[in-house]
Amino acid sequence: MLILSVAQRRELKARAHSLNPTVMIGNAGLAASVLDEISRTLKSHELIKIRVMSDDREARAAILQEICTQLNAGAVQHIGKILVVYQPQE
Repeated sequence: MLILSVAQRRELKARAHSLNPTVMIGNAGLAASVLDEISRTLKSHELIKIRVMSDDREARAAILQEICTQLNAGAVQHIGKILVVYQPQE
């Protein structure tokens, strides 16, 4: 999992403000196909917003943790049902 400094997160939050969610995670949770789609989207955009349809806050936090761990990405922000994830392009 990529660890971001406070300054990095602040700058990435500002960049993400105007973005629209590019991936949606339904009530079924984080399936392998959804994780693959997130990976492809991160490779092309570097910074993305993800909308999670679940009403359970702890489940959304667990999904964010799982995405960041599996894809070696950084968690930028989690507000409501929106997750912001960053993965620097190599």
